[in-house]
Amino acid sequence: MKKKFSDKWKGSRQPRKQRKYRANAPFSIRKKMLVSNLSKDLRDKYKRRSFPLRKNDLVKVMRGEFKGKKGKVILIDLSRLKVAIEGLQRTKKEGTKVNVMFDPSVLQIQELDLDDKKRIKSIENKIKEEKK
Repeated sequence: MKKKFSDKWKGSRQPRKQRKYRANAPFSIRKKMLVSNLSKDLRDKYKRRSFPLRKNDLVKVMRGEFKGKKGKVILIDLSRLKVAIEGLQRTKKEGTKVNVMFDPSVLQIQELDLDDKKRIKSIENKIKEEKK
């Protein structure tokens, strides 16, 4: 099996090929994989189901030990495709605290960080496309 990444790959039912695609994807495509769904009020406002995660977005954990907790995104790890949230930490046996890394599919965006002009422009473009 080739190790090189292929843009022409459309999909497969085989989990090994899905894992290979994610593992060998370049950062430009990995960024698009870090997507979380929106809360119902944001879904109505932006007419979209999901958005790529960015630093300083307010998110809510929907599954697992930290279910129901909210916090800001403080770190996005593109190499592991995981996200760290402010205030959600685990204590190690030695006493030090470590950020818990979450999969973006487990998170729901409650509030978007609109400080980035590029992001605002992309939101406006999507709304214009849908009106046409």
